[in-house]
Amino acid sequence: MTRKLVSFVALMLCGVLGEAQVLTTKNLGIEGARLVAGAAEAKAKSLGAGSAIAVVDQGGNLLYLARLDGTFAAGSMVSIGKARTAALFKKPTKFFEDVVNNGRTTMVALPDFTPLQGGVPIVVDGEVVGGIGVSGAMSAPQDEEIAMAGAAALSAVSSTDIFYLDGEKVAAAFQKGMPLIEVSDYKVHASHREKAGEAEVHEGETDIIYMLEGSVTFVTGGKVVDGRSTGRGEIRGASIDGGTARKLGKGDVIIVPKGTPHWFKEVEGTVNYYVVKVL
Repeated sequence: MTRKLVSFVALMLCGVLGEAQVLTTKNLGIEGARLVAGAAEAKAKSLGAGSAIAVVDQGGNLLYLARLDGTFAAGSMVSIGKARTAALFKKPTKFFEDVVNNGRTTMVALPDFTPLQGGVPIVVDGEVVGGIGVSGAMSAPQDEEIAMAGAAALSAVSSTDIFYLDGEKVAAAFQKGMPLIEVSDYKVHASHREKAGEAEVHEGETDIIYMLEGSVTFVTGGKVVDGRSTGRGEIRGASIDGGTARKLGKGDVIIVPKGTPHWFKEVEGTVNYYVVKVL
């Protein structure tokens, strides 16, 4: 009789637990964290800023941490604190910095609380699923700008698989040069240049480049000079030795397979172009 009762209770518990699993709230996973951090890193590089980037889940648990070259060591710790504060309190950390600056200094006694601008919640379908914190850029507003670019990469993805940005948002993205969307299969960047860049190699991404405005001398192939790793699967260098140079202008398309060195050697005027990165 006792065994039957235990079995009956066990079955009831299994049913209850099974129901609970169906009703769990959204939470950020490691792939989403990588997507968010990648978008933030791309934004930081486009601004020429160093940054420590931390991404946490809904409960403030660290999922991803990256510190770009040249960023002060303590930036990692500060970025984690910002991310946790944004996720746990479900507000940008600038809100709390303003509250403290306006006199409510007792708030700093709260545990896991970093009231410094640069942390924002990550929201999907109206629900906070995590937080991102950035520290070490050239200013506090720039910390927040980079964090917002990271959070937007995931917030823009919905369950419909349809992604839409109106013309004004796209135009604003081109003014700064920033990602439009970054998901697990592809990335779309609104890129902007006014000067030559470094040579690059993306070991895991094929670049499809569509020129919208301006003209460039674009080099592909050859060997990267003074190459260095700037992230997972990313190499940059001063220039390219050898390779093939092409003149690209409005309407031109060029596809750069993954692992191929490429370089915007010369840039004439203001240059805007789409980059679709196929992973």
